[in-house]
Amino acid sequence: MNYVFYIVLGYLSGSVLYSYFLPLWLKGLDVTRDTPDGNPGAFNCISKAGWPLGLLALACDVLKGAAPVLLAANALGTSEWAFALVAAAPAAGHAWPVFRRFRGGKAIAVSFGAALGLWPVWQPFGVLAACYLFFSLVVRLEPHRFRSIVTYLCFGAWNLIRFGTAPAALGCALTALTVISRHWRPEPAEEPPRVRFALRRQE
Repeated sequence: MNYVFYIVLGYLSGSVLYSYFLPLWLKGLDVTRDTPDGNPGAFNCISKAGWPLGLLALACDVLKGAAPVLLAANALGTSEWAFALVAAAPAAGHAWPVFRRFRGGKAIAVSFGAALGLWPVWQPFGVLAACYLFFSLVVRLEPHRFRSIVTYLCFGAWNLIRFGTAPAALGCALTALTVISRHWRPEPAEEPPRVRFALRRQE
């Protein structure tokens, strides 16, 4: 029952879409309107509401993933299988939020937060960040949807290979599946996936 409390806490924490609600509350601005994807996430918040509010919302989206996972890990440990659901709950809340009729975002920022909440086990966060940077700056996968799918496939697979069926690894894999599911559907007028090598000599 103790884990159930943190699962619910993580889900409710993830359900607060700061990148959507902060601009709405402070500026009366709906960041999902007149955008290509209608996503209530940090990118649209920054684009529509400006950098200061966007960065604040991004920090809150990361923190809402980190806090419940870190609290549960310190209070109960990470050895029980139910911790996998604790680790995945914030991303699920962001993807299917109860406070917005289950119409959520793509869960990228909150997934970084959940990985950060596993500290002092730093490898999941480090691998997620490294994959995103690699597929953004070295082997550039486009469009963004394709990049996210490949990044989280690598992230989920690495955790299962590295840590096996440890609850934290299963939680990372469930988080990866959540993010992938939110990126699976192509956006309108989306270009076909392509790969570009950033270090390739320009002709």
